[in-house]
Amino acid sequence: MSERMTTVLDDPLVAALAKLGERYDAERAHPADSIALLAEAGLLRRFAPVESGGEAFADANARHRAMFDALRRVGRGDLSVGRLFEGHVNAMALFGWYATASQKDWLRRVLDHGAAFGVWATEPAPGVALIENLGGRTLQGAKSFASGAGGIAYAIVTIQPDSGDRRLAIVGADDPDRTDASGWRVRGMRASMSGAYDLNGYPIDEDALLGQPGDYDREPRFTAGAWRFTAVQLGGIEALLAETRAALSGAARADPLARAAFGHAVVATRTAGLWVREAAVRAAREDADAAAFARMTRGVVERAGLDVMEHAARLVGTRSTFEGQRIDKIIRDLSLYLRQAGPDQVRDAAVRDWIDHDCWGEDRLW
Repeated sequence: MSERMTTVLDDPLVAALAKLGERYDAERAHPADSIALLAEAGLLRRFAPVESGGEAFADANARHRAMFDALRRVGRGDLSVGRLFEGHVNAMALFGWYATASQKDWLRRVLDHGAAFGVWATEPAPGVALIENLGGRTLQGAKSFASGAGGIAYAIVTIQPDSGDRRLAIVGADDPDRTDASGWRVRGMRASMSGAYDLNGYPIDEDALLGQPGDYDREPRFTAGAWRFTAVQLGGIEALLAETRAALSGAARADPLARAAFGHAVVATRTAGLWVREAAVRAAREDADAAAFARMTRGVVERAGLDVMEHAARLVGTRSTFEGQRIDKIIRDLSLYLRQAGPDQVRDAAVRDWIDHDCWGEDRLW
């Protein structure tokens, strides 16, 4: 590696995740070794409730800023692992908000063994129901796009009781007999293993129910929480920018048109970073515009990702598509990860808020 090829891979954790990511991309398997690295680095426990051994941050703002850095860092190494880590961080937040003392004690014990969690809300119709019967309560239904299914230890899943708002349940997520990843045949994000998970007949006792009906959909936590996956996506964009810089030929570095294109990529990446960081701060405060800000941030990051991918492909050329090239893997992963549901509808909802008032806060324009 030449002196000029200083990249985000100078971070040992990022470099290790990137190296393992090559293997799991080829194998299309759950990235167990990568998750173990996160556990060894203390990242699986760091954002857990303090009662479960998590870090005692000075305040919510400090916690979210640390989370912003951690999510970006893992995303820089491997977006598939970043997706799984974001689900785990989401689960830790739900435990912090809604878990009982006994549930936090249980969480401490399983984290001692390196357990990783996910949050699964997507499901084929008619969804996952909580069924009351003489033998107790069981689940009926399945989850789809269940990231980490069959590999992570536990998942927090949304369920629908006979009446009332949906609620949350903690289930084991590593049962091979319940896992079907055969449909997860994709170009990117292969190691996220977002397959289907059958919950039919899964027994649920009181200790497995997390919080009260309606807690999961509580605003602004629900919508504002989208900032977390944009932070992972941002990490991938940052890694792509760094790899593009390292791959620039001497001719490209001497070409003003190529330099202009790289400059546009820098601006897109840094602009997205400012929006995501601000969205994290708003979510920490749970202010009235946190949800609107997160919605707008989703579109900003998507646009940045699309722009940087295009600039990278143009600047690096055919080499950017070769199998085994890190640029190719990042582009494939980003191409899928940026495809969050309903982007136009989400942006429209944000714009309607902005038309009503300037959601930026300080130094309002109107």
